[in-house]
Amino acid sequence: MDFPVTFDIFGKTILAHPLFEAVGMFLGMRYYFYLKRKSREKLSFNTSAAVLIGATAGALIGSKLIGNLENPYTLFENFNIKTFWSNNTIVGGLAFGLLGVELAKKIVHHKESTGDLIVFPLMFAIIIGRIGCFLTGIYEETYGVPTDSIFGMYLGDEYLRHPVALYEIGFLIVLWLGLKYIQHKRNYPSGFLFQLFMLSYFTFRFSLDFIKPRVEIAGNLGTIQLVCICIIIYYIYSIKKNKYL
Repeated sequence: MDFPVTFDIFGKTILAHPLFEAVGMFLGMRYYFYLKRKSREKLSFNTSAAVLIGATAGALIGSKLIGNLENPYTLFENFNIKTFWSNNTIVGGLAFGLLGVELAKKIVHHKESTGDLIVFPLMFAIIIGRIGCFLTGIYEETYGVPTDSIFGMYLGDEYLRHPVALYEIGFLIVLWLGLKYIQHKRNYPSGFLFQLFMLSYFTFRFSLDFIKPRVEIAGNLGTIQLVCICIIIYYIYSIKKNKYL
């Protein structure tokens, strides 16, 4: 396979990553609305609108902010709005999307969890997006460091690299099966699936970033890993507080 994989659309050459990312978001939203129609839990229009706006605004701001803070030295030394807008990360999107939802729920005085329904559509969207990451190879910063292990792949340069996008896809498939098993048991409190997903995903991403190129911010940790630590601590505290485990 030659990297990067591109597609000709209306006379323009488009990388696989943004294309698969857009398809993933579209299909993920369709999956979510399908599950929402089938769900017994009905939210009022005001609550649904507030949660959607909070999640979207938070995810947009967070993905751009954390994506650019991965290399703060470049950001502050040579700020460029086009570069700022093109940098993003799902870690920032999830973290700030969470903040946006919690803020929106406080505004409309909604105390119940709203996260369980979005878990599988979100995972579905991320998996599709990561296929695009893999097909883009080294031409966007979604690749792994060089490796001599049997998992190494040529992703567009002369080095065998960790195919971190494939690792993440594999992890999400295993996590999907585990969460489906828990869901079928039907003896968990509302919100537990989402909290378990967030705790699992951010723990995985914290570990994965050790084999990805990164700018070290604190010790040998990058910006994404510092965000992951905050979210991991938050959900460990939240799960213990609610006595889910």
